[in-house]
Amino acid sequence: MTAAPRKPVRVGVFGLLGSGNLGNDGSLEAVLGYLRADHPEAVVDAFCGGPEAVTARFRIPATRLHWNRAEYRTASRAGAVAAKGVGKLVDAVRTAAWVRRHDVVIVPGMGVLEATLPLRPWGFPYALFLLCASGRLLGTRVALVSVGAAGIRNRPTRALVRWSARLAAYRSYRDVPSRDAMRAMGVDTARDEVYPDLAFSLPTPPKSTPSGTPGPVCLGVMDFHGGNDDRARAGEIHRRYLDGTIRFVRVLVEEGRQVRLLTGDACDTSVVDAILDAVDSPLVTAAEPASLADLMTEMTAADTVVAVRYHNLICALKTGTPVLALCYATKSEALMADMGLGVYCHPAREVDADRLLEQFRDLEKRSMELRRTLTERNLTAARRLEHQFTALTAALFPSADHARTRSDAHSQAQREAP
Repeated sequence: MTAAPRKPVRVGVFGLLGSGNLGNDGSLEAVLGYLRADHPEAVVDAFCGGPEAVTARFRIPATRLHWNRAEYRTASRAGAVAAKGVGKLVDAVRTAAWVRRHDVVIVPGMGVLEATLPLRPWGFPYALFLLCASGRLLGTRVALVSVGAAGIRNRPTRALVRWSARLAAYRSYRDVPSRDAMRAMGVDTARDEVYPDLAFSLPTPPKSTPSGTPGPVCLGVMDFHGGNDDRARAGEIHRRYLDGTIRFVRVLVEEGRQVRLLTGDACDTSVVDAILDAVDSPLVTAAEPASLADLMTEMTAADTVVAVRYHNLICALKTGTPVLALCYATKSEALMADMGLGVYCHPAREVDADRLLEQFRDLEKRSMELRRTLTERNLTAARRLEHQFTALTAALFPSADHARTRSDAHSQAQREAP
């Protein structure tokens, strides 16, 4: 008697995806690459911030995360406030209904357990809690994969994040401070592992051929106003960051260096415009990257990178380009230390152009040595992520059909190659 064919596993991906943040979409791209390589039979869809963008780019069905399309706008009128309240109730039902249709839900990377940038508890933290609670109640395995976390002072946000982590079936973190932060918030992390950020598994574009002349300096900018606890002085922080950055660019231009401005989120264009207005020179140009691949392509042509956004840093590190980090959170410092560039960190809240230039020049002097270091560290990161994907399969897809490991598949592909 022939056995009935098994139903394909139903996998959902969840997060602020397709909303203009290149790092978030890069994390999704990495997880989809893993699923297509290791679980090609899986039926995948998304519950996300920008469903139209996700479907257009990644060719998977997608559902809007929030019923209220004005969820992330400030509500001042009574009608808007009421709509937000109703939306919270509707989203609880919508989330549970979506989770129920899946065997597994993956939250791909991102800083979903942190509040290092301005964040309201009833926005994404509440949405994540609904996801994890629905998964636990309905028997759907929810996995937080290579996510970022940080200590949170705001009590409602901290409670929602803590319970989300507790209710998840699988957790891994992108650095040790993230795991430590969740432990400090009361989550049992004894079985949680630390792996590199998922973006380290993405393909790296080929390096540009050296021209023999000084290459451009890529400057990754950010519409930075401080973190969740800096709201009272957000304007001051932004002005200090912008003034220091503009002075840094002016000095590079005076020295005849090309400066290429890069963004990591749609909101960063205001900073690009401010720099272009302040430094009127053909040596300063701006790119319009639409993906982490676009960022990496820009960085392969650069001599050096200076960047704020976390995934801009990752793109530079992954391409082996020496980078100086303007750090606004522990995650950036931990990333730079893990990749052997821990001394090249500068506070984003207190940009000192003179000190930044001093660090920049030292970075360029050590360029060849640092490129060798990054080559070694990237190989280690790739191996660690292979281990992560193997562990993820064991945790989320416990089936004899998946007994073959990624290394087995790679070996067979090599044997079958002409």
